Amino acid sequence: MAALPVMALPEGDAWLYEAKFDGYRALVLKDGPRVTIISRNGNDLTRSYPAVRQAAEKLTAKAAVIDGEVVAFDESGRPSFQQLQHRTAKSTAIRYFAFDLLHLDGTDLQSEPLTARRAALRKLVAESELEFSDELRGTPDQIVQAIASVGLEGVVAKRRDSRYEPGKRSGAWQKFKVQHRQEFVVGGYKPEHRTFQSLVVGYYEKRKLRFAGRVRAGLTPAQRTSIFEMLRPLKIEKCPFADLPTGKTGHWGEGVTEEDMKALTWVKPTLVVEIAFTEWTRDGHLRHSAFVGLRGDKDARDVKRE
Repeated sequence: MAALPVMALPEGDAWLYEAKFDGYRALVLKDGPRVTIISRNGNDLTRSYPAVRQAAEKLTAKAAVIDGEVVAFDESGRPSFQQLQHRTAKSTAIRYFAFDLLHLDGTDLQSEPLTARRAALRKLVAESELEFSDELRGTPDQIVQAIASVGLEGVVAKRRDSRYEPGKRSGAWQKFKVQHRQEFVVGGYKPEHRTFQSLVVGYYEKRKLRFAGRVRAGLTPAQRTSIFEMLRPLKIEKCPFADLPTGKTGHWGEGVTEEDMKALTWVKPTLVVEIAFTEWTRDGHLRHSAFVGLRGDKDARDVKRE
């Protein structure tokens, strides 16, 4: 089930609020002694997160399907998407925050109200090492201020009586981001030395890849080298963006001119990255963008403008 992006959180007793963690959305499937962790685009993450698997194996239920988020924490105890991607570091702590329960011991709970599903989930994980995503108390303004103060990504509001709707973005769940961040698809890059200077990124709209911006900031030398190795075999001759060149370069350098096109290398649009930015310009481009990390848990065709 997906959350609808909103510019303001809904208010009222009909809604509950949870922290939006900066991690990988994943289902935990327990079937007897076997536990499988599945990403939102169907990839098997079980081997990647042995601590989560081991915690789920200790659940008392014989069978369960849990929805939640795999989250990494840095040395200061803050969620870190970068740490999630470099989880080999000894200082990285990996936790799974469970926020919904779809099936339990043969019973399908998807048609039950959210409050009932969460009550069953809280009881299920109480004596395990899985974390329960607690409800945040207070007004939406108070909650947003608290979330921003500890550096979390945002807030998710959910209707207490909502049923679980797989694959849908009905509005029964709504997400408000404190920071402007979302996934984008890499469609090209500007070569520099043995790696690249910047990435050319976009999003899909009616099956067409639309240009969003060029991203240079936020990348370490090691990340540039690693990403470049991923991009090399994806090289193609034709520009994959439906709206390039833009004809002009904006005040903040967001556009791509005919002259710029000659210096760019195009790639098959399959690599998904997460980008932070200050705002969208009037031309629909990113302003002050910065690389956050790779998103191997999302299919490129599912990347839309939020």
